[in-house]
Amino acid sequence: MDRPVVATTFYVRYAETDQMGWVHHSAYLIWFEEGRSQYMRACGADYAEIERSGALFAVAEAYARYEALARYGERVTVRTWAEEIRSRSITFGYAVYNADTGQRLATGWTKHLCLDRSGRVTKIPEIWQAVLARGPRMDSSGDQSVQVERTG
Repeated sequence: MDRPVVATTFYVRYAETDQMGWVHHSAYLIWFEEGRSQYMRACGADYAEIERSGALFAVAEAYARYEALARYGERVTVRTWAEEIRSRSITFGYAVYNADTGQRLATGWTKHLCLDRSGRVTKIPEIWQAVLARGPRMDSSGDQSVQVERTG
């Protein structure tokens, strides 16, 4: 399946580690969020713009599978893609790698429901459906290394 993937690379921050010096499991969900934010920016929209339009994407489900450990100061790459886009939800997929060795550290997904301002599930507005259908276009965004890739 050919789909665009946004790869976001950054250093593990000290605050993300536990007493043993390893990245705490909860940090991976934050990294998923960073990957998702960069994915949306690469599509030409960010969450602030989406929320100003009245659409809210709430996390309904999250899953992570941990495969290897990461430490403070190592560089990680979060690869993010749109796994499934439906009329009222979007599911993002993620794979986290050690950026220098290529070792896969974790995989996972998050499912987001589109809500209106009163918290009711609603259809994703057409403008955001079109942005998501078009997919990522930009090759860099923000202060992190971001790359748009194609998988085959």
